[in-house]
Amino acid sequence: MNGIGDFITLLRDELGIPVEEKDVHRDLDEVEGWDSVHLLVVLSSLERVTGRRMSLPHALEARTLDKLYALTVTA
Repeated sequence: MNGIGDFITLLRDELGIPVEEKDVHRDLDEVEGWDSVHLLVVLSSLERVTGRRMSLPHALEARTLDKLYALTVTA
């Protein structure tokens, strides 16, 4: 994954929701089509793509897509 653009593409492909770059700073509750199950799908997808384990407790604290993306940098 080479940036937030790749992350957005992953979200669109894996979740099928219309995420755009303007959405990355919104609270997850404000992202169109988002639900709590998506978090698990995103974490699983990020682990597959990055080859690293993602922290569920840290992901639960992330309230925006850009904070979820930041976990890929710190994982």
